[in-house]
Amino acid sequence: MLTPLDYLILLGYLLGSVALGLWAGGRQRHAVDYFLGSRTLPWWALCLSVVATETSTLTVIGIPAVAYGGDLSFWKLTIGYVLGRIAVAFFLLPRYFEGSLTTAYAFLGQRFGQGMQAAASLVFLATRLLADGVRLFATAIPLKVMADMAGLSVSYFEVILVVAGATVLYTLIGGLRAVVWLDVMQLLVYIGGALGALWVLWQGAPDGWWQTATAAGKTRLLVPGAETSPIRWLTEPYVFVTAVVGGAVFSMASHGTDHLMVQRLLACRDLSDSRKALIGSGLIVMAQFALFLLVGLLLWVHYDGATPAELGLSRADEVFPRFIIEGLPPGISGLLLAGILAAAMSTLSSSLNALASSTLFDLYERWRGRPLDGRQSLVVSRLLTLGWALVFVGFASLFESTDNPVVELGLSIASFTYGGMLGVFLLGRFNRRVSQRWAIGAFLAAIGLMVLVIFGVWVRPDGHLLFALKPEAARVASEGLRSLAWPWYTLLGALLTLLFGSLPHLGHRYRRSSSQTRHLR
Repeated sequence: MLTPLDYLILLGYLLGSVALGLWAGGRQRHAVDYFLGSRTLPWWALCLSVVATETSTLTVIGIPAVAYGGDLSFWKLTIGYVLGRIAVAFFLLPRYFEGSLTTAYAFLGQRFGQGMQAAASLVFLATRLLADGVRLFATAIPLKVMADMAGLSVSYFEVILVVAGATVLYTLIGGLRAVVWLDVMQLLVYIGGALGALWVLWQGAPDGWWQTATAAGKTRLLVPGAETSPIRWLTEPYVFVTAVVGGAVFSMASHGTDHLMVQRLLACRDLSDSRKALIGSGLIVMAQFALFLLVGLLLWVHYDGATPAELGLSRADEVFPRFIIEGLPPGISGLLLAGILAAAMSTLSSSLNALASSTLFDLYERWRGRPLDGRQSLVVSRLLTLGWALVFVGFASLFESTDNPVVELGLSIASFTYGGMLGVFLLGRFNRRVSQRWAIGAFLAAIGLMVLVIFGVWVRPDGHLLFALKPEAARVASEGLRSLAWPWYTLLGALLTLLFGSLPHLGHRYRRSSSQTRHLR
């Protein structure tokens, strides 16, 4: 059970975060200082900030759950993550540094026009609101449980307000510089907590636990019978081909087109530092995922392989939080809970800063027709940060339980938009013939079609595809239908965007070829 020491650690972390963030932010003179840290931050700090930003509360408690309920095959995704970042480092980052861009979508504005820049920015804003607003609510769940155990009667709204209030305070004043240095500290906190849990679990594990886990199939990286089956490549996310190829394309989209990540890469001093930060973050994520998966494996050993239901839990995601509260010694429990809070604050502060940045540079200044001067831009930047904080609090407070289906939609929203976003960036990078009108049309059409694909495409046991929106559970079971594995969504969306955007050029080539054939006759 939690002790006064654990609560003291949590309170100290919360107050310390605000104080450190206010100190680290320094003084800003204009929006570039505020949103890009004057492009003077060291690459290693930005590297750790990228990792902390992509690590949410759901990552900290969800990846151990994957190993607890399955095996270690999830780790193969990180191979694709590294390959995808290498591709971004050499194909997209050079273009971002050619013109001192302030947002990822400014590249689209230069290539296609302001309409495409605004469309991409609006999709980014909606994606981040859904995904990270829900993560803010998810963070409130373990904190409210902890408060209830301490006899404190608090609502989800009150918990959300405290977390968001502390986060927005240093984000509002310190800008990206404060966010990055807090990200570094927050990463160290949640990694330290995970290492503390690993040490406790390792000390309590019986001799021969690895052999026991291996015999139960818990340590395997390759999925038996699936690695050479093209049909299972389509439906199982963690077979080698699906995980590596799908993970690489997903990483290209998340770290090459999502301003949440690209903002940090643009804050580097030069292209070389940006590449080091990006590729280095992929290697750290590989190690981080291995750590969380090992924690999940040792949790399985600790609870003798009991199912969540046998432990009185509703799902595997609750196993690690239960161990944090019941199985860790005083101090380490508080450190891990601070780590969960750290992961949430890191994601929220990064989202607030990136949303305000994209709103200012991609939308407000384009609508205004001219850039703001230094003082004005700084004031507007802070007002936008505060405004998005209020939107996040209001959105996160709409939920009353994690059973709400919108939660699942919010957490998977990137699957709908990342493919279209990556596709239009690739069109801009490699196809000079595509006009803005066709780029916007292809972008929106691909996103719309991906909604139908994600909700309506099923794979039959013979490998044929079936389109059926919300088929009955009995039909799914009787026909052996399986949904398309999620790592393919981004690749499919990107290919659709490239196809739609290239149609005018392909049609022109076809007409020219037909004309030449008739002329020869």
